[in-house]
Amino acid sequence: MTGPGAGPRVDELERRYLNCTFAELCRIESPSGRERACAERVIAELRALEAETYEDGAAAATGSDCGNLLARIPGGRAGGPGEGGRRSLLLCAHLDTVPLLAPVEPELVDGFWENANEGVLGADNKAAVAVMLAVARHVHSRGAPVDLELLFTIGEETALAGARAFDATQLRSGFGYVFDHASPIGEVVVDSPTHFRIEVELRGAAAHAGIRPEQGRSAILAAARAISAMELGRLDERTTVNVGTIAGGTAMNVVPERCSFVAEVRAMDDERAEEVVAAVVQRVHEAANRPECECDVDVGVQRMFAGFHLTPSRPAVRAAEGALRACGYEPVRISSGGASDANELLVQGVEVVNLANGTERNHEPGERVSVAALEGMLDVALALLDAAAEEHAAAAGAEPGAAR
Repeated sequence: MTGPGAGPRVDELERRYLNCTFAELCRIESPSGRERACAERVIAELRALEAETYEDGAAAATGSDCGNLLARIPGGRAGGPGEGGRRSLLLCAHLDTVPLLAPVEPELVDGFWENANEGVLGADNKAAVAVMLAVARHVHSRGAPVDLELLFTIGEETALAGARAFDATQLRSGFGYVFDHASPIGEVVVDSPTHFRIEVELRGAAAHAGIRPEQGRSAILAAARAISAMELGRLDERTTVNVGTIAGGTAMNVVPERCSFVAEVRAMDDERAEEVVAAVVQRVHEAANRPECECDVDVGVQRMFAGFHLTPSRPAVRAAEGALRACGYEPVRISSGGASDANELLVQGVEVVNLANGTERNHEPGERVSVAALEGMLDVALALLDAAAEEHAAAAGAEPGAAR
């Protein structure tokens, strides 16, 4: 199956392998920090394909039970660009999922893979993991016009921890892709925001709420004043602010001595993000200093990931759009309010584009992906091999057809 009007690159055996592998991977629980079992399954598959496979030391840095995996499979076709040499394409997916809430039992319902239980399916990002293994199997048996690098990261759902701990200087690929955006195949993420985490702790004074309330200083009141003074939600089409968690107090009859909350700021523009963070912090200090509050305050600000903007002329964007068209999908450039491993790899100097994977309702109990989308993702990934070869050939000054 593929996009409308295009001939499929995926045969029946590859479709069957892809769907079976996807269902098997989903059954393996791998919430962030507990990716080992899923990693071992991936390693076994890669070794069966005689792929060079390495595990890095990111476990220690991230608190996971395993590290990132990097595998290489030679394309094997003659005529690669460059004098007797080859070029390489990177594909990347993450092994971890958000907390599952219920055991995963994949089932097919009207052409969609879903979890039979009330929890996430894990299609984010095991759909992409299964696709990458299917691509590896295809390249091993049939060859490709470029070599293939496969990066399986840990801790993506915990602020890109695995990609941040990965040493991208190991990579040989000029550019690459992640399939980690839950939207229709054809969408190409060219904008992603800078993201800040803001942790606030307020300390007042405890007192009996019915006998000596005037001797207390309520940290919850200070937090309420601060949050109510903030601009929250979508500030403009490129900026959002949210207060996600709040905790405080000890008992109903005690003026609360402590209260803490966590907020986030996302903005497509770095300067705008820093400006909004400063405004949030200012509201906190103003509230803490109000006469009815008089609380001490600690504020911690952490940049979780950097945003990016990719122009249409970038080789990875051109190759992605060419591959999508070859498979019958019309490319659509989009901005995303979220992040992926692409954000961190771009910071490290690797040109990586995040492509939509056709999954739906990620991070929700109703998460699902259609068989058509799963197979379409594989079709696009295989087309990327040819499109990457074209880009490499053009960069080397050769005629585009020479890479085939």
